[in-house]
Order: sequence, then structure tokens, then C-alpha cells
Amino acid sequence: MGNYSKDDILRLAKEQNVKFIRLQFTDLLGIIKNVEIPVDELPKALDNEIMFDGSSIEGFVRIEESDMLLYPDINTWVVFPWTSEKGKVARMICDIYNPDRTPFEGDPRYILKRQLEEMHKLGFTDFNIGPEPEFFLFKLDEKGEPTLELNDKGGYFDLAPTDLGENCRRDIVLELEDMGFEVEASHHEVAPGQHEIDFKYADAVTTCDNIQTFKLVVKTIARQHGLHATFMPKPLFGVNGNGMHANMSLFKDGENAFFNPDVEGTQLSETAMQFIAGILKNAQAFTALTNPTVNSYKRLVPGYEAPCYVAWSMKNRSPLIRIPAKRGLSTRVEVRSVDPSANPYLAMAGLLAAGLDGVKNQLTPPPAVDRNIYVMDKEEREAAGIPDLPANLKEALDIMKENKVMTDALGKHALQNFLEAKEIEWDMFRTQVHPWEREQYLNSY
Repeated sequence: MGNYSKDDILRLAKEQNVKFIRLQFTDLLGIIKNVEIPVDELPKALDNEIMFDGSSIEGFVRIEESDMLLYPDINTWVVFPWTSEKGKVARMICDIYNPDRTPFEGDPRYILKRQLEEMHKLGFTDFNIGPEPEFFLFKLDEKGEPTLELNDKGGYFDLAPTDLGENCRRDIVLELEDMGFEVEASHHEVAPGQHEIDFKYADAVTTCDNIQTFKLVVKTIARQHGLHATFMPKPLFGVNGNGMHANMSLFKDGENAFFNPDVEGTQLSETAMQFIAGILKNAQAFTALTNPTVNSYKRLVPGYEAPCYVAWSMKNRSPLIRIPAKRGLSTRVEVRSVDPSANPYLAMAGLLAAGLDGVKNQLTPPPAVDRNIYVMDKEEREAAGIPDLPANLKEALDIMKENKVMTDALGKHALQNFLEAKEIEWDMFRTQVHPWEREQYLNSY
């Protein structure tokens, strides 16, 4: 992310032979949208004068109040390296404003910023997040449509020739680095055809911007290799799904507020413990944001490394929260339930709101669970005070709308439109007849 002025942007556009600029934003469901303008319109865009029809965007506004303004964040300027030398395409991520120049309350980026203001009121200066997004690579058919045919048979940390996605993954990394990403790791994941690329943590807004850019780059470069990249949480039965673990830490004046070297055993500060308690208390409620699709709940089942149970540990990976071993500035809380279908701005706003609820109310977490929860039966889990995450999208939505921490974090406009869209999605799924049902019942009955 740069540190630019308007004059810098105009100069860069000329020096880098940019002919078009995409003014990018994210709708309520996490889908990337953009308004593309020719470079001649760039001065107008930098003066926040570009308007678009908000009524055509999921979860934004009604047709009678459709005009919305795009406010480019000039520090998100980047030139897409794969575009033509004859005329390159640049991108700036935008905030959405109403015609009266007030922030639009349904803009996911604004919802996250509003939650960061709550954090600042408590004396914290930064909320840093390191995401771990996973994706599958499938082959395209002769029409360019995705198939369910994987392009490799690799496993965790495998190398070529078993990992045939290695060249594609390497090109993705190179493109990301050209765009300013600090890639920390790139490897094959557990399932055949599954990959993970981790990039350096950043402040919450920058991280969410990076997640959206990352998805765009992965899909674009995969297609150049004749492949389709999907961040769908569970595209295949019988193998691990795609997660996006979120590693989070609060900072105060350059110091990690989660670290206290004087606490014997854990070196976790009181703030860290309160944050963990808030996450656990609100976990069932934020699941609708961190796992927002019908398909998300096919991943959150025992046996495939995704957490299903609300607990925390410093030693094992079966609970919702894991505390990685590193301390000092690297002390962090890892929430393992998040999947990459989530709108990152809403998901991180929900996680921050949950953690801050613990800090505000000085909550104490239950004892850490260091057993493998997957081998515990329901009675053992209940005796240990370990609740389940919601079993499906409908259950998650019902819990979220009764949780004041989450409803306040979203705000009235976003809450109403998110619930409406997701309840329609659930009803479409609920009333559809699925192939499994025909296989099971068509002949038997």
C-alpha cells in the first residue's frame, strides 16, 4: 500500500501508461464490483465526483435512492501487471458515500472502519490481521467452463510432479509481489488440487483490501493456466474444505497488547484473555458472517480439520481458537472457522466486535481444552462446557439476529439487507431437490 497524493496518482498514471482505472468496491455479499473509467476521467474520480447506480448492487439501496458516490482510497493505487503494454489498467479501492457526502452505512468497508473507531475508544491503536486463504484449482472444459476435474493429486506440502499446480501457484505469487504483496508462504494444502498462499499481516482495512485483491489475482492467473480457482468452502465431498484462518492481534502504541512476558505459562495478557472470552461468547453469532453460505456448513463438520466446537487451546487444532506458539510482537489469536466465501470486511468487523465485547466487559474465558475435541462425545462436550457452532446457515442467521454485539456492529441497514439476502439463499436451498435425495429415494420409494 502506497502513501500517495492526488498529484502522485496523476503522475503515476502517465508514467505507467495507464489507460483505464477500475474503481473497485465490495457489495454486501463480498462480491467485488467496479466502475471502469478512462484515464481522462481520473481527475474527476480523485475529486470524488464519480457516481454509480447503487440500486443495482446487492444490499445497497432502493431504486428511488440509487445515486451513490465513489471515494477512491488513493493509497490502494496499483497497476494490474497482467494488462496490456498498449494500455494498462490500474485499480483503486473505494469507499461508498451518499449524495449528501456522508458515508453510506451499508458499505462493508465503512462498517469495518466504524468498528475500528470503537477499538480506538478503548485506547488501542491497531487491529492487525494475518489471513490464510485456501483455494482449489479445477480444470476448465473446452468451453472455458469449470469442471470438477482436479489438476493434481498432491497432498500437504507436496512438490512437483505430484503438485501440478506449482507453476500456477508460483505465477500467482510473482504477480502478487509485483503488486506489492509480501508473500510469506506458498504451498500445496491437504486435499488434492488445494493450495494456500499466505501474505504478511497488516492493519484490518488493508488486510481486507488485500484479501479481495488476492482473490482477483488468483482467479485471473489460474484462468491463464487453463484452470478455475474457487474459494468455495467445500467444493468436494470427502476431502478438506477451504478455510481462511484469521490471526488477530490488538496493538497499543506499537506494542502488542496480547503479550505479557510476566504471565507464567502462557505469556498472554489480561487483554488477550478477555478478547478470547469475547470471541467464544459471540462465536455462534458471528458465524453467519464468517461462514455466510449454505455450503460453508459442509466444511464445519468433524474429521476434516475445520473447527465445529467453541473452545480454545494453545496445544491442539480441534477448537475454534488456537494460540500459536510465537510471542512478543507475534502474539496472536487464531480463529480457525472463517472461510474465504466471507465478505472479509464484515467478517473482521464481527470478529473485532466480539473480541472487544470481552475487553469492554472484562470477561474471563473458560479453561483451555487441550484434548482432541473430535473424539469427545456430546455428553463429554456438554460436561466440559463446549458448545457446537451452528449446524447450518438458517441456525446461524437466527442466532446472529438475536445477538446485540453483532447487530450493533452491522448497523440497521446492513443487517436488514444481509438477513434478507441470506434467508432467500437458505429458502432456495431448502426447497431444492438435490441429487443425493434422488440417489437415496427415487428407487426405494
